[in-house]
Amino acid sequence: MDYTYWKKQSSSEPLFPDIEWNKPEQRDRAGKLGIIGGNTLGFAGVAEAYLVASNTGVGYSRVLLPDALKKTIPASMTDVIFAETNQSGSLTKNAVTEMRALGDWADGVLLVGDAGRSSETAIAYETFLEHYSGHLTITRDAIDLVKNNPSSLVDRPNTLLVMSLAQLQKLFQLVYYPKVITFSMQLLQLVEVLHKFTITYPVSIAVLHKDHLVIASSGDVVTTEWTNPMAIWRGTTATKMASYWLWSPEKPLEAAASAIVTR
Repeated sequence: MDYTYWKKQSSSEPLFPDIEWNKPEQRDRAGKLGIIGGNTLGFAGVAEAYLVASNTGVGYSRVLLPDALKKTIPASMTDVIFAETNQSGSLTKNAVTEMRALGDWADGVLLVGDAGRSSETAIAYETFLEHYSGHLTITRDAIDLVKNNPSSLVDRPNTLLVMSLAQLQKLFQLVYYPKVITFSMQLLQLVEVLHKFTITYPVSIAVLHKDHLVIASSGDVVTTEWTNPMAIWRGTTATKMASYWLWSPEKPLEAAASAIVTR
């Protein structure tokens, strides 16, 4: 079989060195990242994403949180905006106004999770997705929050999903894709499936399977040996990918792959 679409990357040697060279040195040229997430029971992932984006080299980062968190955010988060909180401690559907404003300001938006399980928050996220056309990275429980409208994910260009294999399995079921994702499938099988899936749909996907991080976009697939799953579950990996994507907006695959190389 022809596997020219599959490239293997070392965990310490970038497959696309030009992406790193494109990283702007001046802050004003290093992009603006909007980060959305958090609820009254937790916003550690949001706080970490803000720090990681800064350390990665993003020019400006701005966070949107439920206003119930005003008195608890750390001093290190200096650019934060707030939106209305519902009874469950998450964003209300009225938060769409602030979400859209953040999207207008940013060069890319990261839905980093800690979002809670409120159906009202799900409506806010789904409404935002319907109107925001910019670069969007979604990870952790933010994916679960919008999965009831799967077409908003898979049919949306400029979208990167950094997800678990269980989330990918569920997504395939929701869009009635005629391939089954299983935890026992071999890496080669997953690569083939994601190759075909990302030809069919404009979405880009990053998923961990069998100690490899698999990234697929427009039919091309990059795999990298990966032994740090907690970086994915905390949202660090998605934040780095979203950051690198700011600097190479036409190359989601190359940006995501370059972001995970250990330097």
